[in-house]
Amino acid sequence: MTNAATSSRKLFETVSLGPLTLPHRLVMAPLTRNRATPEGVPTPLMAAYYAQRASAGLIIAEASTPNHVGQTYPNITAIHSPAQVEGWRRVTEAVRAEGGRMFLQIQHGGRVGHPDTSGLTPVAPSPVALPGTIHTPDGRRPSVVPREMTAEDIRSTVADFASAARNAIEAGFEGVEVHSANGYLLHQFLAQGTNRRTDGYGGPVGHRIRFVVEVVEAVIEAIGPERVGLRVSPGNTVNGMDEGDTAEIYPALLAALAGRGAAYLHVGYADPEDPVLQRIRKDWPGTLIANPVLPKDRIPEDGGIAHGERLLAAGADVIALGRSFLANPDLIRRMRTGAPVNQVRDAYLMYVGGETGYTDYPTLDAVG
Repeated sequence: MTNAATSSRKLFETVSLGPLTLPHRLVMAPLTRNRATPEGVPTPLMAAYYAQRASAGLIIAEASTPNHVGQTYPNITAIHSPAQVEGWRRVTEAVRAEGGRMFLQIQHGGRVGHPDTSGLTPVAPSPVALPGTIHTPDGRRPSVVPREMTAEDIRSTVADFASAARNAIEAGFEGVEVHSANGYLLHQFLAQGTNRRTDGYGGPVGHRIRFVVEVVEAVIEAIGPERVGLRVSPGNTVNGMDEGDTAEIYPALLAALAGRGAAYLHVGYADPEDPVLQRIRKDWPGTLIANPVLPKDRIPEDGGIAHGERLLAAGADVIALGRSFLANPDLIRRMRTGAPVNQVRDAYLMYVGGETGYTDYPTLDAVG
C-alpha cells in the first residue's frame, strides 16, 4: 500500500477529541458568515446551514463574542445573552438531529471593531489602530484607535470568556474553541506590533502570553479541560498583525498550557514545512488540529484531501477545512466517492446575508 493510500485511509479513521469520538478526522473550520441578527442571535437559516454539514467529524461553529465590546462586524453571533444562548440551542439541536457534533469558537475582536457597529470604542492591549478601514453597518469606515485595556478590563474580559463558555455548554455545544489567532484580541496581546504595554501583560514574551494563558485557564475551570480547544495562527499577518518574535511566542505559550489537559490545539494556515509548526507538534502533547492553506482562487478537485494528507504526515491528528465545507454540504461523501466538488461563489461569502451562497449549495443528490 502506498503512503498516500495509507494517509487517505487515516483521514477516514475514527479519532478521539476531548469527550468525543469523531467518525473521521475531517472537521469543519469556523467560518464567519454574518447571518445572525443585529443583536447577535443565531437565526433559523443558520440552523439549516449547520445541519446540512453535520457529516463533518466535528463542526467548530463560527466566532461568537463573549461581550458587547468584543463585536467585530455587523450580524455576527454572540454568546452573552439569553436570546443568543437560545438561538444557538436551536442550531445545536438541528445538528444533533442529523448526527453531528459542535464546538463553538469564542472570539473577542479587540481593535477589530467599530463604534458604528457595537456603539462602543473597541478595546485592545494598546492604543494601536487597525490599519485601513473596517466593515460597518453603513459600509467601510476608517478604523478607530482602540482604548487601552486597564487591569480591570483584563480581569472582566477573562471572566466574560469563562461565562461565554458556560453559556455555550448550556446552548448544547460539546465544548468551545478559544480564538487566539487571525489578529483578534488574544492574538493582539501576543504580538509586539499590537502589544506595547509596559506592565505584566506586555514587553517580554512571558508577559505577552499571560492574557491568553489566563483566558484558557479560566475557560478550563469553567467547563473542564476536555471541552476546551485553542486556536493559534503563528506568523499570520492578517488584520495588520506583526508578531515580531514568532519562534519564541509559541513554544512559551505551549509550555504554559501543555499540562492543562485541553482537548486540542488548532493551528490555522498550517504549513507542514514550517519549522514553527514542527516545533508545535513536538511541544504539544495532545490532539493537534491543522487547517491547511488551500489555493485562494479554487478549491482543489479532491476537496483538500492531499493537503490534509501532508499535514497528517507532519504529525497532525485532525484536519480542519473551511471553504470546502462551505461550498459542499456533503463534502465527506464527495471525498469518499471521488465525486466533483462545488466551487465557492466568492460574491456571497460575507456581509450579504440570505440563502444565496450559504444554504443553496447543491448536494450530490440534488444534482443527480
